[in-house]
Amino acid sequence: MHILTYCRDIESFIKRFGMDYQAFIMDRAYFNAVSMCILQIGELANGLSVEFREETKEQMQWDLIRGMRNWLAHAYTEMDENVIWETATNSIPVLLHFCKKVIAQVTNDKGL
Repeated sequence: MHILTYCRDIESFIKRFGMDYQAFIMDRAYFNAVSMCILQIGELANGLSVEFREETKEQMQWDLIRGMRNWLAHAYTEMDENVIWETATNSIPVLLHFCKKVIAQVTNDKGL
């Protein structure tokens, strides 16, 4: 699941650059790396089946994830750094946990 990869990338950027909002907004490499991963996650969420998104909508807010992608892609110069930071530090860990759980469940269901 590529969404998991991007979540892990964001997690590694935060470990590398620090859990520091000021560092995030001052270091364009940090900011751009996180933003691009969030955009990619939203793009990949668009590719999930409608059935899967519907089945898991109580666990994951797919519409917000997809909306974040659209906001990043179309209003890039107007991005709110705080919203991106909050997404990276609060929402991405939840999505990472969700992805791990889904992958483990699929693996167990298939007997792998």
